Amino acid sequence: MAVRPIRLFGDPVLRTQAEPVVDFDREIQQLVTDLVDTMQAAPGAGLAAPQIGVSLRVFTYDVDDVVGHLINPTLELSEEEQFGPEGCLSLPGLEYDCRRALRVVAHGFNMYGDPVAIEGSERLARAIQHETDHLDGILFIDKLDREARKAAMKVIREADWAGEQAPVIRDSPHATFGRAI
Repeated sequence: MAVRPIRLFGDPVLRTQAEPVVDFDREIQQLVTDLVDTMQAAPGAGLAAPQIGVSLRVFTYDVDDVVGHLINPTLELSEEEQFGPEGCLSLPGLEYDCRRALRVVAHGFNMYGDPVAIEGSERLARAIQHETDHLDGILFIDKLDREARKAAMKVIREADWAGEQAPVIRDSPHATFGRAI
């Protein structure tokens, strides 16, 4: 089990557009495993790679006892909308009603590079949209109306975790030769 630290609001990696995955190798398989382990330990309904400091287009989800992942997602959204509660592991303790598409069809790849499509509605659709937003540097609070966003920012400023330092990442002086660290 490899539970990794979750990056919190204010960490620049959360506002950076993630890079597409081009190599479907052991490192990507390990990343997916780490994301699932971290998401389930948190616990959460989804987790994107940037939330653990990896700027790649990968996310996992755990909704209604269905655990999965998607790499390099593209979304087809329904015109019908839902409005309901949403939270984020990178914004602990925050939950606000957020507008999302009611249904989604997500296309991408699994950890082995095989093409996959995921169809979801309600909670699964919300999780897929939320995690895909993370890959584009968008947080759910960006989707809130002006008053709700203002209230969320006040809660964030007063939160116990606000202003915590991001984990220090040091480059190894040793080559990894493409192996996971």
